[in-house]
Amino acid sequence: MGETVARKLADAFLNLDNLVAADQQALEDVDEIGERIAQSVIAYFEDPVNQLVVHRLKESGVQFELGSRSEAISQILEGKSFVISGVFENRSREELKLLIEQHGGRNSGSISSRTNFILAGANMGPSKYEKARKLGIPILSEKEFLSILS
Repeated sequence: MGETVARKLADAFLNLDNLVAADQQALEDVDEIGERIAQSVIAYFEDPVNQLVVHRLKESGVQFELGSRSEAISQILEGKSFVISGVFENRSREELKLLIEQHGGRNSGSISSRTNFILAGANMGPSKYEKARKLGIPILSEKEFLSILS
């Protein structure tokens, strides 16, 4: 599963124990989680090898609880989907993803007709640039993106 789906599950279940205990219907009730993903999550946690890995991680002190990452600041980006590409001057990709989420937007790993904006830094991938251009998706610099939030 990708980062977006993982984030949806983390936001919905808040910790790993809740996710492990979730049944098929509870998983499918999460936005963007369908039957196939729900079955994959259940199968993953039913596998004894994966159970052992999770157990060892817990014993090592890894925390499986959602922190304050998704606390909303505004809804200025509500309903907007972003793809981040390239290297940025002032903020890391993770910081930019967090800002998008905190302002109601959604991160995506790939460009599609549902993408609203590309947040592009230096060395943006040429294939992403070309696909965005063909689909007519606006490409924002880091500075342009931050000015939208202020």
